[in-house]
Amino acid sequence: MPKVIAFFDFDGTITTKDSFLEMIKFHKGKATFYIGFALLMPVLALYKMNLIPNWKAKEIVLQYFFKNTPIAIFNAAAKLFAETQIPKMLRSTAINKLNWHKENNHRIVIVSASASHWLKDWSKVLNVELIATELEIKDGKVTGRLASANCFGIEKANRIKAIINLAEYSEIYAYGDSKGDKEMLALATKAYLKKF
Repeated sequence: MPKVIAFFDFDGTITTKDSFLEMIKFHKGKATFYIGFALLMPVLALYKMNLIPNWKAKEIVLQYFFKNTPIAIFNAAAKLFAETQIPKMLRSTAINKLNWHKENNHRIVIVSASASHWLKDWSKVLNVELIATELEIKDGKVTGRLASANCFGIEKANRIKAIINLAEYSEIYAYGDSKGDKEMLALATKAYLKKF
């Protein structure tokens, strides 16, 4: 029996919204979210102009909204977000394709730049594997820094190759929606950008 594996980006591919932004909104409230992003506009402008890297912009946003949040509170909010909000964001065509892979006993891996904290419970419910960005926790609190490289762009491919022996698979599917998925899609025998 040929071995088959499927890699799915999460935000924008499986979901209709960005889970990082939605998690901030969910945990902090819409008013705090919009005020925060108004204040962070110069940082976002620098990122859009490619003057600061993706991971740096992410750390600045994380530090603004979550620095010194006790990890127990953060994890509880992340779990509740996974249970109540992620189901509302799912793209039906993506879930149908994911279920098709499951029915055919293919190995399925979610590969996301979002933090593992709000994706791990959702992934467990679906019984799929997860490769995601890890946040730094120090003295029982979120620091706002990344504990791993941001799982975006080339890092997606690096993390996949570090964990999985792709030579074992006769077919490799990959699904993404943005330039941050380009290197992951390049690993696939069947790559799909913004389509299933």
